[in-house]
Amino acid sequence: MEFMPTPYYQLLGIAVTLAGVGMAAAYLYYRKKPKGCLNPEKFIEFKLVKKTQLSPNTARFRFALPTPTSVLGLPVGHHVFCRGKDSEGQEVIRPYTPITLDSDVGYFDLLVKMYPSGRMSHHFREMREGDYLPVMGPKGSFKYKPGQVRAFGMLAGGFGINPMFALIRAILENPKDKTNLHLIYACVSLEEMSLKEELDSFESKFPNRLKVYYVLEQPPTAWNGGTGFITKEMIQTHCPAPAPDIQILRCGPPAMNKAMEATLTHLDTYQICSSSSDLMVPVKLQEWD
Repeated sequence: MEFMPTPYYQLLGIAVTLAGVGMAAAYLYYRKKPKGCLNPEKFIEFKLVKKTQLSPNTARFRFALPTPTSVLGLPVGHHVFCRGKDSEGQEVIRPYTPITLDSDVGYFDLLVKMYPSGRMSHHFREMREGDYLPVMGPKGSFKYKPGQVRAFGMLAGGFGINPMFALIRAILENPKDKTNLHLIYACVSLEEMSLKEELDSFESKFPNRLKVYYVLEQPPTAWNGGTGFITKEMIQTHCPAPAPDIQILRCGPPAMNKAMEATLTHLDTYQICSSSSDLMVPVKLQEWD
């Protein structure tokens, strides 16, 4: 068989094609891992582009990122610090967990309850579209890797649902993550139960992956969920049984965290992740002694 040399112009064309393929592959690779917009050492200002009042004291705040394709860069389970001014003009800094993920490009959302005497609540209450919010992060020591456990038991109280919801989204929206979720979500009243519609939608879409049990301190007349506060019996009934590949997460206001501390201490065969406010921080059970 006679060997026919390839003309130079054809070799050049092949080289250009291969270079183009390589550049496209590199572009797609880095496009999948865009750099986040946060800085853990200093505050960066983000513009409020939409404020949606959900109830007299609850609102959803949407902040724009620098470009329509930018991502916040917040690991699942981590939080940010927001800076504002209270009614006296004094600076105040508080932690918050966005309910959006890095799959939500160009913006991030904060779900905020504005308490009558809350210092940072005053700042959010006074914010108007077009204002800027200084944000610093990511912060937090809770680390999540898909498939790290077979199932999570999740105990959320009030706005402690925010980091839980972000984790639920991250797990259920990842087709490679098969982790099961068992959530007990407690609130004072049905009107104060944020994200219930979204949670019900996820439970309907993933009936074998997500189970939600609602608990109300002041339930309506027709109510088939739990009443009062989260109890040991509720945890035993609605959370997965203790096992090496099971972990319990808790997140809620100080009073709930203290109560769950006492309750979970008696269930010492669980692996526990604790939290305060609306951020999740891993702790070892013996640290509560």
